[in-house]
Amino acid sequence: MSAVEPSPPRAPAGGAQPNCDAVGSTAMYSSLLNLTMTSRAAAEHLGTERDYKALVCLFLDGGNDSYNMLVPREEEEFARYRRARGDLALARGDLLEINDPAGGGRSFGIHPAMPEIRDLYQAGQLSFVCNVGTLVERTNLADIQRYTARLPLGLYSHADQVMHWQTSTPDARGSVGWAGRAAEVLQALNEKDAVSMNISLSGTNVFQSGRNLVPYSITPDGVSLLRGYDDPTRPFFQKAVDSMLELRYQSLLKQTYASLTRTSISSANRFLSAWNAAPRVTTAFPETVLGRGLRGVAQAIAARENLGMRRQTFFVRSAGWDHHDEVLASQSTMLRTVSEAVGSFWHAIGNLGLQDRVVLFTVSDFGRTLSSNGRGSDHGWGGHQFVVGGPQQGGRLYGRYPEDLSLGNGLDTGRGRLIPTTSVDEYFAELALWLGVARSDLGRTLPNIERFYSVSSDRAPLGLFN
Repeated sequence: MSAVEPSPPRAPAGGAQPNCDAVGSTAMYSSLLNLTMTSRAAAEHLGTERDYKALVCLFLDGGNDSYNMLVPREEEEFARYRRARGDLALARGDLLEINDPAGGGRSFGIHPAMPEIRDLYQAGQLSFVCNVGTLVERTNLADIQRYTARLPLGLYSHADQVMHWQTSTPDARGSVGWAGRAAEVLQALNEKDAVSMNISLSGTNVFQSGRNLVPYSITPDGVSLLRGYDDPTRPFFQKAVDSMLELRYQSLLKQTYASLTRTSISSANRFLSAWNAAPRVTTAFPETVLGRGLRGVAQAIAARENLGMRRQTFFVRSAGWDHHDEVLASQSTMLRTVSEAVGSFWHAIGNLGLQDRVVLFTVSDFGRTLSSNGRGSDHGWGGHQFVVGGPQQGGRLYGRYPEDLSLGNGLDTGRGRLIPTTSVDEYFAELALWLGVARSDLGRTLPNIERFYSVSSDRAPLGLFN
């Protein structure tokens, strides 16, 4: 059943040409997308750390109904949750019980399809960041109702919110992501730059794109080379390609295309060589799209030393979370897929001895309505995410989980669309600082951060990491 989403509350106005068919234009364009165009940025402060760190972004594309991923279990709170959710409410006895020591031992339940996530939480290796979302500035219900609040562009829109989560600039539409900006600050920490420090298992994306950098796309099995280029039985083919790419062209576009394609072929060869020489990841992963993707991330991390990497980011997309109908059945299957894949990934990272050096975190378009549309939930605003790994103070909730999930509560803009109490900027600042972005560079990485957090502060944005 398709649902018509409401408009968000109004905000105030503010020479020779080669025959490319001979080598396969499709392969050429595919290689071009894999190209890194990194130029080393001169950071004000790169720090003295030379250890390895990696961020892994797991994007739950479509808007995860996270108020069924993390549910209040306190008796009165659960009763309000059940009334608000109606036919979408989970049974209290089915929830995987956890407690929040930072919240006075307040009781919560994780979705029953996520035992691996519950186990990581209990082991202190995973935490939840609660009611987080895109904000232009701190906002309250009264200002929204008076139309004086500055709101994210395209609030409740998939396309806009996906963009804003990746760029961390919700008051502007852009094509530069915050991981791209971070990479342009940190790239010089890496010993080599033949391959971008931003690697995607899900193709090109805004999150990892910088002003002078694009993500390097790989598959769960590594990279695909230009077909036939390295075939020892066809040396003439490699010579023909090299000859075309080494020509000098009068057209700047053709010359640039040839130069970038040559660089792309070289980068692919170097990456594949490093991949093949790395220790094999032997952990069993589920044979799902997400399982294979996270296995590819683990194998790429295993190749970090061969690639000369000290800092990396990875991007993996899990699609299909726009559950306007059949939310209970769909989410049960998909949350199980996430839990199993993340559990396997974390076991593999443990075998590499890097659980304090790798952080996996989730993002999603938005939370969803607490109320049911009859079969599912619709586009919302604030929602919950989880973070695994690093030297975190795990096994607790960060941000603020609403004490009252009743419809019409003080955060409800309508039908249980809750105003976020933690901004994506605060969430991402915590991750960026851990990765090694200096406080003096935090504003370059997250342009809106000063609206929510003072970069000169001695405290951490959320306090997630030790």
